[in-house]
Amino acid sequence: MVMQAPLHLSRRQSLQGLIVLGAGAALSGIARPSPVLAQDISDEDIFRFALNLEYMEAEYYLRGTTGMGIDAADAGSKPGDVVGGKQVSFETPAIGEFMQEVAENELAHVRFYRKTLGTNAVDRPAIDFDAGFKAVAEAAGLGPDFDPFGNETNFVLGGMVFEDVGVTAYAGAATVLKNKDFLAAAAGILAVEAYHMGMARSTLYRKGEEAWKAANAVSDARDKIDGSDDKDQGIQGDGKANIVPSTPDAIAFTRTPQEVLQIVYLTDKDGVSKGGFYPEGMNGTLKST
Repeated sequence: MVMQAPLHLSRRQSLQGLIVLGAGAALSGIARPSPVLAQDISDEDIFRFALNLEYMEAEYYLRGTTGMGIDAADAGSKPGDVVGGKQVSFETPAIGEFMQEVAENELAHVRFYRKTLGTNAVDRPAIDFDAGFKAVAEAAGLGPDFDPFGNETNFVLGGMVFEDVGVTAYAGAATVLKNKDFLAAAAGILAVEAYHMGMARSTLYRKGEEAWKAANAVSDARDKIDGSDDKDQGIQGDGKANIVPSTPDAIAFTRTPQEVLQIVYLTDKDGVSKGGFYPEGMNGTLKST
């Protein structure tokens, strides 16, 4: 079986699991940093924030498809360590090809941001896939032995954790970017991330009911920590597929940087600056929930 445990946790239990497993270290002994005001955020700050996310996506997909992560030349002068990840054995050739293309896309995004930001680019932050996915799996009821690199279904499910967040993050960035060239680039990258998301969600839907339940459980757990609004949607509801999560007007949801950080740090608390997938936090100005 792909998943190791029944998916029966309530949304409250999912939230509690994320807080305990993903953010315990982050909440211990941390003084709350001063908030970053909207008027103080530059386009470069937003691009550096996006680069942190692209580092994680590139590392995930490269490790799953090649067994190796980002080359030193693409990681910065003092990159953080990356924990976890291994090459996946794809039983479905088409899915393997999909994932290879996604890996190439994400690496290209890293290189684009590093080129655009130049000397202002941030180094790759420390990334911990083992701790991050352990918390996600526990919260979503996927079982203690869930391994996102264990098989192709798990790998696509792990990717969905990032892809849905990436689309909403880019949609949110589009509302505050001032430079038209930066805005055009962000819109183009948003489109690519949306293609990735649609591929991942439709692939999981075709896998059958067990995959639906797993994806919906991840969505529920994620939705409980990104703020009070119900922005997340699973891949199946009301007896039919839900490949495109959106508003009633079929517009993609937006998330603020703080909402995104709550998901990747795996916490519902304000003022947290590390945890979850980023054990030392993101690099740059936008790093606190």
